[in-house]
Amino acid sequence: MPSHLLAIDQGTTSSRAIVFNDRLEIIASAQQEFSQYFPHSGWVEHDAEEIWDSTLATCRQALERSGLAAADIAAIGITNQRETVVVWDRQTGKAIHKAIVWQDRRTSGLCDELRAAGHDPMITAKTGLLLDSYFSATKIKWLLDQVPGAREEAAAGRLACGTVDSFLLWRLTAGKVHATDATNACRTMLYNIYENHWDEELLALLDIPAALLPEVKNSCDDFGSTEPALFGSSIAVGGIAGDQQAALIGQACFRPGMIKSTYGTGCFIVLNTGERPVVSTNRLLTTIGYRLDGRNTYALEGSIFVAGAAVQWMRDAMGIIESAADTGKLARQADINQDVYLVPAFTGLGAPYWDADARGAIFGITRATGPAELSKAALESVCFQTRDLLEAMRGDWPAMGDTVLRVDGGMVASNYTMQFLADILDAPVDRPAILETTALGAAYLAGLFKGLVPSPERFVDDWKRDKRFTPALDEEIRNRKYAGWQDAVRRTLTTS
Repeated sequence: MPSHLLAIDQGTTSSRAIVFNDRLEIIASAQQEFSQYFPHSGWVEHDAEEIWDSTLATCRQALERSGLAAADIAAIGITNQRETVVVWDRQTGKAIHKAIVWQDRRTSGLCDELRAAGHDPMITAKTGLLLDSYFSATKIKWLLDQVPGAREEAAAGRLACGTVDSFLLWRLTAGKVHATDATNACRTMLYNIYENHWDEELLALLDIPAALLPEVKNSCDDFGSTEPALFGSSIAVGGIAGDQQAALIGQACFRPGMIKSTYGTGCFIVLNTGERPVVSTNRLLTTIGYRLDGRNTYALEGSIFVAGAAVQWMRDAMGIIESAADTGKLARQADINQDVYLVPAFTGLGAPYWDADARGAIFGITRATGPAELSKAALESVCFQTRDLLEAMRGDWPAMGDTVLRVDGGMVASNYTMQFLADILDAPVDRPAILETTALGAAYLAGLFKGLVPSPERFVDDWKRDKRFTPALDEEIRNRKYAGWQDAVRRTLTTS
């Protein structure tokens, strides 16, 4: 019997494929970056063909490096950048326009109009989300309105629409399956997370035909099988979850009160709140953490738009560093008497501020400020934003209690950043033995579908820690630094 699992991890800047064995150990992997397109200020696009090509190539490379054939793979799990949307032709499978990425702000004006018309309470009541261009719904409307002939083609049933997982599943199954899972559906701003269906009132508000949208399944479910020609033989697809929910699963946060934070292009903190949704009064999102066996487990989520992207900006736009690893080295050399704050609102601010028009700013610069101080400010900005979110979560869910934050993503390899995170939070930070937790979550769902991996209850006990970072910063210094951050954010906001 096949006993290996293939995880597809389709992210914002690259696609990865990782082969796991039935003990959820990494056997082989492959990764490929793809292009980012910025046609106008605040617009971010991807080429859907590049996403597909990079996904297919990395899957084949990972299989080759593992020495395994498709017949050795029990199932595929897919995890993906959320909120990014593709509209494609059902006959050809080709996208009618570049994918509009979650970071894209082109529909901020439409969101303002909907807000002015008083629709935001209804949207939040149904979806758990705040009315914002971050989510998929207004992106879909833009594509239908702006691409010539799109509305006519949609009305004739010739188009399909979905988040990236749906597009990949369509391609993997040669158009036989148009589906998504609840964790992706709940991020579109079109899905009723309490009644578990595409919401007719929301679809009518944005003039989006329901026929465009995929079937919504459990996170662990039968998503069909791949076209045999792709990998040499057919492979079952047994799991799908949006990247942040996949990380929640990969971090084994199956008990209420467990919390994880992923540091990639952005930063996303997800708190498991159990089978009963918690409605936020602090501008956090109520979302579906995962759905197994037809039952939702809910979560509170806070989204930071810029985390690792601040380091990329230092490298690519500013030329201050040559590689991301340089930031930690430089930060250690920074003048401790300088309090420099970078508010990385390059595409607005996410939770708990939700200011789409805010833009990045640096405060506290002196003649002595240099690359070391700016590097330190970039890394610390991620930690300050994390505290913003945890403070909001405590306000929404007092049962959260003392926090042990499980972390993952590229930035957690930096001991400097993780120590400052523990210091500014005044809470322990746990780094897992397997850092690829997003892919691990996808693999786990696929393995659960095939009965290869432990139950969620047992998986919690199997989770392994690499290192715990404990707070070591004086309370007065911690409070002063955080107060300085809050002042910097206030100066950046465009909304009261």
